[in-house]
Amino acid sequence: MKKYIIGLILMFSALINIHSQVVYEHISNENIYDYLDELATEGWIEINSVIKPYSRNFIAEKLEEAEGYRNEMSQRQSKELDFYLTGFTLELHDRLSLNPKVNFLKKTDGFGIDINPLGGFYQDKLFSFQIQPVYGYNMFNNDNGTESFSYGGLQGYGYIGEHVGVYASLRDHHSTTIFNKTDYLTPMSGGNFKYRDGGVDWSEMRGGVTFSWNWGEIGVIKDHFEWGTNTHGANIFSGKQPSFAQIAIKLKPAYWLEFNYVHGWLVSEVVDSARSYWDGTSNDPRYRSVFRKKWMTANMFTVRPIKGLNVSIGNSIVYSDVDHPAFWMPIFVYKPIDHTYNATDSYGQAGQNSQLFADVSVRLIRHLHLYGALYSDEIKFDRMKTDSLHNFWSWKGGFQLSNFVVNNYEIGFEYSKTLPGTFQHPISTTTFESNNYNMGYYLRDNSDEIYFYCKFKPIRGLHIKGEAFIARHGPDEKYEDGNVIVAVPFMEEVSWKNTTYALNIKYEVVNNVYVWANATISNIEGDEELVKKWTPEFYIGNQTTLSGGFNIGF
Repeated sequence: MKKYIIGLILMFSALINIHSQVVYEHISNENIYDYLDELATEGWIEINSVIKPYSRNFIAEKLEEAEGYRNEMSQRQSKELDFYLTGFTLELHDRLSLNPKVNFLKKTDGFGIDINPLGGFYQDKLFSFQIQPVYGYNMFNNDNGTESFSYGGLQGYGYIGEHVGVYASLRDHHSTTIFNKTDYLTPMSGGNFKYRDGGVDWSEMRGGVTFSWNWGEIGVIKDHFEWGTNTHGANIFSGKQPSFAQIAIKLKPAYWLEFNYVHGWLVSEVVDSARSYWDGTSNDPRYRSVFRKKWMTANMFTVRPIKGLNVSIGNSIVYSDVDHPAFWMPIFVYKPIDHTYNATDSYGQAGQNSQLFADVSVRLIRHLHLYGALYSDEIKFDRMKTDSLHNFWSWKGGFQLSNFVVNNYEIGFEYSKTLPGTFQHPISTTTFESNNYNMGYYLRDNSDEIYFYCKFKPIRGLHIKGEAFIARHGPDEKYEDGNVIVAVPFMEEVSWKNTTYALNIKYEVVNNVYVWANATISNIEGDEELVKKWTPEFYIGNQTTLSGGFNIGF
């Protein structure tokens, strides 16, 4: 027995013999993700863009890889690289490396202050951290008046030893009107609101603890994540719901294979009357509502048969009431497990809610990125033979072309289509939702969208982006009977339509500090009741909206 224990210890030691800590860069930091996409499309680095967020160490490694292509870069790309290398100082240097002109703590032992990146720092051989204020203010004006959205808080991250990462982000949000209700067809992430005079408030706590080694990482975290290659909203996991607690695993045992796994604790907001109870006093009775338990498990295998081609397949299941170790198995297909344990054909609606998905990302031609993503809630091959029936599909495909012939531009096109019932489920505790926010595509089912954009990057940090899209949604079809919903035609009529043209100018002053301005011409029209249900009142009808703001941190 002793020799087996010694063998296991030696094996585990071999796994963790390389310095590799992990904390995650939030998916809302669009500029750094955009820059990595650009480097990958040029063929200078390789990334798996189907799975986000990336870790800060991964980003730093890719920036270092790009250093080898300096002689091929435009002046703007080279300055962008210098800019981001400065922002990842803790990941790239063993000793604190800050600007001595602004670091008035340079004579202290290990502590420092800097403007780019903004924050306070500490670094020694065992422990390093950065702490940063978080604040943002956005103002919007159109014919319906002026509204604002703001948030403030504090965030930080650190590394302990060679394998442990910790990070946390706390912020309070305030909006003078609600732009992101659960029913609204918007890519804006949601919240659990507290209604007050003059608007709504909500708070968000994100972060976690991770352990990593040279070919893998595991974390207990509460954060957003995004699965599915896209330029205007992922259709597998969009990250639109409030963040939820999860165990996240990433393994890369071979250069051609990557595996991602998430097990999450969702928020059902379905009251369990058996576990709820009255409390308080006779003069002040209080009803204590207890929600039914709800979980989600998902995995994704990504194979790279040749450089520049990533093919990903995976599946997930949303389940409730009773947890089971079979749904924790990272490499399983979960639908057969559901059949075994819940006997779906014998006891009515005893089953859970499972999904399948796939993604292809192609960067075989320099300057060009082709991609497609598929989500399916249920597939039955006999329906494919009947024109009047459909399976539950959501798919999108698109391309990005950048720096071809001339430098510093990018254009892209994307088409998305989702059939009726795809993101719904007849049992309220097993919907593809958390806090009642759909976890998939922001337009939900019975919808489609054509999206086009053109982006110009004349200097480091400045993005000038023009975009146009037509988003449509059909009648509000409810998934109550599976035999009925599969026969509902796709978008029998257009009940909601959003035609938008926008110009967005954004400048990253220092790392993670932005100022921006936006002009939007939009027309949201359709069935009067559904337009009110799916659209913030501020944007209904023909509107020319001017907006602007700034943010420090994400």
